[in-house]
Amino acid sequence: MHQLGGSYPGDTLKVGVIGLGWAGQQHLDAYRELDGVDVVALAGMEADLLAQLTGEYAVPHAFGTWEELLDLEGLDAVSIAVPTFLHAPIAIAALDRGLHVLSEKPIARDGNEGQEMVDAARRAGRVLDVAFNHRRRGDIQVLKRIIDDGDLGRPYYAKASWVRRSGIPKLGSWFTNREMSGGGPLADIGVHVLDYALHLLGEPKVMSVSAATFAELGPRGRGGNDRATALSTNFAYEVEDFASAFIRLEGGATLIIESGWASYRDEADLMDFSVFGTDGGADLRAAGAPLAPVAELRVYTEKDGKNADYTPEAKPGRAHRAVVEDFITAVRGGETVWGQHDGSIALSRARIIDACYQSAAEHREVQL
Repeated sequence: MHQLGGSYPGDTLKVGVIGLGWAGQQHLDAYRELDGVDVVALAGMEADLLAQLTGEYAVPHAFGTWEELLDLEGLDAVSIAVPTFLHAPIAIAALDRGLHVLSEKPIARDGNEGQEMVDAARRAGRVLDVAFNHRRRGDIQVLKRIIDDGDLGRPYYAKASWVRRSGIPKLGSWFTNREMSGGGPLADIGVHVLDYALHLLGEPKVMSVSAATFAELGPRGRGGNDRATALSTNFAYEVEDFASAFIRLEGGATLIIESGWASYRDEADLMDFSVFGTDGGADLRAAGAPLAPVAELRVYTEKDGKNADYTPEAKPGRAHRAVVEDFITAVRGGETVWGQHDGSIALSRARIIDACYQSAAEHREVQL
């Protein structure tokens, strides 16, 4: 068990989790590891799974709707792990009730919805965090320290991607319905790539984007991680299955992002990041990501005019456990800390994704 610091009225934080899928269960597992935190309510539409999880995690209250959960007296915070179109309405309602909120990524379907969430957090004076678990990878944290220490000099070019062979999530589900999801792989996994890339580079300001999107396999029922779903689709395929973006950063550096649910490539997922700096470079390559716990990481530099490349040691990160711990630590930090956790970083990611989709639709560079 991890003992978290800080203070908060009452001995135990009471938390509700909305959403019963993989992400919701990651939140449940993480909360269970913490001292002074009790999950007191679960909400989800899948009755059998709801009953199973409330029993497995000894959760005293179970609800079929998120509205019922938010009406429960005594809650301090909620996790939101549901389809993207529900992030904003649930988060805003929770914040307006004075609850702290941890939402799955992306923050919302677009930047306008994300802004409404951030405004609600500021209005309520409560924490709004968004789960970017991949920046918590151990290898990314090691590379972050190397870059921050100046070992690579000034980064001027970077490329990052997350691409799959057949990884369209549930063909015909909300994932492939634009009104519900806000976009395809760029919004789903590309936002992770954008987040850890900008995080590694020190949060440079994005000046402009030039992007392209493609829907070549999904509309034909190809590229799904479950071929059976393609035969019983509920929605038309309305999003991209591959996207790329050229991003200009303040100071002249550039970043290229690729995100794809489906393309004819190696079968194993690939998550990577490469950077060129004035004094060195680095390659991070996680084949089989996100299941690969530690990526191949190589740093390229020189000493006394000779190559001095090396392979840093990295350990697996703690993913959602670290996300949830950081959230609870912020909640316990009190009002002086809450204002630093208003969802602004996640909103900035959403604005960049919006600009990418605009650029792809209008076949031009878009300024931010």
